[in-house]
Amino acid sequence: MEKQKICIIGLGYIGLPTAVMFATHGHKIIGVDLNESVINALKDAKSLIKEPYLDILVQAAVKSGNLKAQAVPEEADAFIIAVPTPIKQDKTADLSYIVAATKAIVPYLREGNVVILESTSPPGTVNEIMVPILAQSGLDIGVQLMVAYSPERVLPGRILIELVENNRIVGGINRKSAEMVRDLYRTFVNGEIYLTDQTTAEMCKIVENTYRDVNIALANELAIICEQEGINAWEVVELCNKHPRVNIHQPGPGVGGHCIAVDPWFIVEKYPEKTQIIALARRTNDAMPKYVADKIDAILKSIVGLKKVTILGITYKADVDDLRESPVIHLMELLQHRQDYVMSIVDPYVKSSDYNTEELMLAATGSDLILLGVNHKEFASIDFRAVAAVMRNKNFLDTRSFLNGDELERLGFHYFLLGRGQ
Repeated sequence: MEKQKICIIGLGYIGLPTAVMFATHGHKIIGVDLNESVINALKDAKSLIKEPYLDILVQAAVKSGNLKAQAVPEEADAFIIAVPTPIKQDKTADLSYIVAATKAIVPYLREGNVVILESTSPPGTVNEIMVPILAQSGLDIGVQLMVAYSPERVLPGRILIELVENNRIVGGINRKSAEMVRDLYRTFVNGEIYLTDQTTAEMCKIVENTYRDVNIALANELAIICEQEGINAWEVVELCNKHPRVNIHQPGPGVGGHCIAVDPWFIVEKYPEKTQIIALARRTNDAMPKYVADKIDAILKSIVGLKKVTILGITYKADVDDLRESPVIHLMELLQHRQDYVMSIVDPYVKSSDYNTEELMLAATGSDLILLGVNHKEFASIDFRAVAAVMRNKNFLDTRSFLNGDELERLGFHYFLLGRGQ
């Protein structure tokens, strides 16, 4: 198709990678964000998001002149909204960013434009919230102005790869909208692109993550049961998954990230009486940080006074810098409220000023327990013999079944595994 001018609202974990993919394929991109640090970084051809190869593509896109960052939209052929959709304290969706972004582009809309929502949103968001706002442009929606929903389906650490390779859903308010958006994304998407209506696409995005959340809740319940039975949940999961039609996910200290930990609430909010399984799964996974905190209490119950816990990894998943909805951070907050804990953090991916990370040996000095919260690849090569030598009490709690417990016990650790009965 002809190269187009695309205005992308929101330059976060999805908006920026999407912008550089379009830009490096010849389209002219206007990236819009209210964060001045993001704008200034892009003007210097730099990215504040740590993602493999993203910095290289940002540099290429900016230096080619195809990517420009600014604080306000401008006229374009297509508009993509990729802003956050967090949940509020009451677990309802905060759609204020979508509303603000939609209103911001209305003055710049012209006949023949396409508006695409990529942000994860409750079913009905396009129809009930966006379309009435877009209609204020005076354009005939679906005739003069095309509108669609096309969610991202990517994994942090593999975003650029999966933007290209993964299949994609495009839900249009009519067939023409869906086809125009499909043709635009075909610029760089090698996977299949499936067309549907906008509400079906919204539901698909949420259900994909809800399926994983419910599956993880099953694994976490299994971990708790197996501890009571005196057996190993990780072995149970491995053996069950030998069955050709069984795929149980893995337990852990909770569920984090902006998708799995958030999206199921969008369905629960809209259909509270019909989502008993989904809501229970969410509560089960949200309760895991407390379960782990109680487990730490039990392990260290004989220690009088302050107890020092060294935490390996606080991001929401391995090998990324993303802290959104991290269950390990929720766990830390619980321990802080119990007042008899002091914590040190080791995480090679975290540079946030909100968390003071330390070098491993310094963090472990005088520690009563090491908690493996995230299975970063760097933790596999730690010299635990040296670590044990500086600890006050040699306790180790592995929440990811990542390390060799037998080896740690040979080094003098009391090794505890989440999901394994002692």
